Amino acid sequence: MQAIAEVSGPQFLPDSAGYHAARDQYATSSRPEAPHLFPGLIVQPHDEADIQRVIAYANTHHKAIAIRSGGHQYSGASSTSSDNIQINLRSTFRHPEDLVFVEKGPFVRISVSYNILEFNTFLRQNNVFVPHGQCSSLHLGGQVQTGGYGQLTRSFGLLGDHVVSLEIIDFNGEKREITRANDPELFFAWLGGSPGNLGVLTHVSIKVHRDADHTGSIGLLGVHIYDPAKLRTLLGHVTQMSDDPYFPRNYDVCITVVSERDDNVLSKMSVFDDDEIRKSHPQLFALPATPPVIVVFAQYVCLGPDVAPDMEWFQRFRAGSVLSRQESRPVSELMSWWIFPEARAYPLPYVNRGYVSHSRTLAEGGKWADWMVGRIHGVIKENNGLFAGAQVQPFGGKYSMLGCNAGNGTAYSWRDMTLCMSLNVFYKPESRTAAEEWAQTNDQQAFGPSGMVSPHDHRLLWASYGTIDLASVWQTYYEDGEKYERLKRARGKADPNGIFTPNAFCVPRGV
Repeated sequence: MQAIAEVSGPQFLPDSAGYHAARDQYATSSRPEAPHLFPGLIVQPHDEADIQRVIAYANTHHKAIAIRSGGHQYSGASSTSSDNIQINLRSTFRHPEDLVFVEKGPFVRISVSYNILEFNTFLRQNNVFVPHGQCSSLHLGGQVQTGGYGQLTRSFGLLGDHVVSLEIIDFNGEKREITRANDPELFFAWLGGSPGNLGVLTHVSIKVHRDADHTGSIGLLGVHIYDPAKLRTLLGHVTQMSDDPYFPRNYDVCITVVSERDDNVLSKMSVFDDDEIRKSHPQLFALPATPPVIVVFAQYVCLGPDVAPDMEWFQRFRAGSVLSRQESRPVSELMSWWIFPEARAYPLPYVNRGYVSHSRTLAEGGKWADWMVGRIHGVIKENNGLFAGAQVQPFGGKYSMLGCNAGNGTAYSWRDMTLCMSLNVFYKPESRTAAEEWAQTNDQQAFGPSGMVSPHDHRLLWASYGTIDLASVWQTYYEDGEKYERLKRARGKADPNGIFTPNAFCVPRGV
C-alpha cells in the first residue's frame, strides 16, 4: 500500500508517526490484535474531491474502503485490514454550509463530521429537537444508518425515521442524493440495512420538531446510590411499562447502572451544572470519586393541551434518589440532559452485549428483574477488576412510535421490541477471562425456550457483538430471509465491484 498522490488531505501508512493515533477507535482496546483494525492506509479527506480520488484509486487497484466518522462502532466495523483503505470523515465537512437549519419543514442539513453533542447544541439554538443517541462522541453517519435509538424513541421513533434525504458519493465517484421517492430500494438499504458499506455518506437532511409545539414537557434526571433492592424496584417500574400495550406513547425512561469510578462523574453532567443544586449537595460534588450509581432519565413530552402529565409516574423513578432535577423545559433542552459527557464509561477494554426482548410478560413474578439485578450485582459486589455499564429502556406498546413507524421505507429491525438492554462490562487487562465468562453466562441464560430475555437471539447493528461475519449470523439482525435477500440485491446495486466491502460485517452483494 502507498499514499495516494492526488489526495490533499492527511494520509497515514502503518509506519507513519501518527498512524496508531489515527487508527484508534472505540473497538481497538478490546480487539487489540483484530486484523480488521489495522488499515493499510488511513485517509482524512480534505473535501469531496479527495473522496472521489480515493474511490478512483480503490477501483483501479482493487482495494476496499471502510468509512469512519466517529469510530464508535462496538465491533470495529468502521475499520478494515492491511490490504485496504479507511476514509476518516471526522474533520472533512465542518464548514458553515455543512450544518444548516431550514425553517420550512423544519429541517436540518448536517454532515457526518459532526457528533451528537454538536448536533444537540445546534438544535437547541434553533429551538427544535429530534430523537438521537446518548454518547457525545457518536457521529451522525453511524447514527442514522443504525437507527439513532435514544430518549425519545417511544415518543417520536428513531433518528433515522426522520431522515428525508442522504447525500452520498457512490462506487463510481458520482455525487447522488437518495430519497425514498427517487430510489426506494437504496433508501431502504441505507437506513438500517448494511451500515457503512453502500457508499460514502456525506450529509443527511433530517426533519425536526419544534419546541413550541410541545410546551409543558417535563424531564427528570435522578441519581440513586446503587443498591440491589432499589435497582430491583426501578426495573419493576420499567417492566410494567414494557408489558402494557396501552401505555401512552409520550413517556420515555432509561435506567443506567455503572460501577464505581475514580473521578466525580456527577460534576461533569451538564444537567447538574447549576449553582443551587451544587450548593444543596456539596458532599456529592466534593467526592473525589463516584460510588456505584443508578441513573434515571425520564421524560414526558406534551402532545396536546388536553392531557396532563402523570406526576406519580415521575415519583416512582425519583423516590429515594440522592440527587435529582425535575423540571418543565423545552424538549431540546431536556435532550441535552440525556447526553453522556464522555466517549465511554471507562477508559478500559470491554465486552459488550445488546439484547432485544419482545416479551409482554417480563414483569410476571419479577424473574427478569431478579436476573438482571443478579447479573449486575455480581460484578459490582465482587469488585475484581470488572466494571458494569448496563442500560435498560422500554420501547413497547401499540402507541410507541418505534413500532408505529414501521413501513416508513427504512430497514431498521425489531420494530416490535418491548425492551432493549445493554449488559456491558469493562475490565482491567488481567480480568479479561472473567469478563468474557460473565458475558457468555449472560448469553446462555438470556436466550432459549426458558431464556430470561427472549426465546431468540435478536441483536441490533449498533450493538453488534461476537463474530463480525454478518452472513453467518444474519438471522440475529434481520427478521426474515425476504428482507435479507432484498438487502443483498440493494448491496449489489450500490457496490457491484466490492470496493465498499472492507470487512465481513456487511450484507453480501446479491444480483
